[in-house]
Amino acid sequence: MTASPILGTSRLAHPDLLRSVFRRHAAGVAVITAARDARPVGFTATSLTSVSAEPPMISFGIGTGASSWPAISEAEHVGVHILGEHQQDLAATFARSGADRFGAPTRWHEGPEGVPVLEGALAWLVCRIVARVPAGDHRIVLAEAVEGDPAGEGRPLVYHQGRFNALRG
Repeated sequence: MTASPILGTSRLAHPDLLRSVFRRHAAGVAVITAARDARPVGFTATSLTSVSAEPPMISFGIGTGASSWPAISEAEHVGVHILGEHQQDLAATFARSGADRFGAPTRWHEGPEGVPVLEGALAWLVCRIVARVPAGDHRIVLAEAVEGDPAGEGRPLVYHQGRFNALRG
């Protein structure tokens, strides 16, 4: 028996293929924060994953060329914020290169372990970084949850087809 090629598939370069496929994958939206030299840094992430319940661990990816990478590469703790559909502008601000991410109208305060905590999130965690695993031009950060609050109200923000979206009811 011979394998036959699937008709109608396009042959894209691997990075383009990966981007095209993952544009079709709806993902929750989070903002990851940290402090470096007492200055807050942060970025929007759609790669947040629950890894383990015992101990409670999460992971996320960050590019080594990202402006937040130097802080994340040295941080002991990070903040993880699950965004609601009412926070599309906040998600866009933290995704935009060169933006003043912590200036008005962003509302935040210094939380546990000195980590910036964003106000109005559906839920947040402060996590202790336990590993940074090389993965191509990114690092996969593994972190253990040490504190948080799941009590925010609203519906989650999702990222799909290159845009921030609300879930349809």
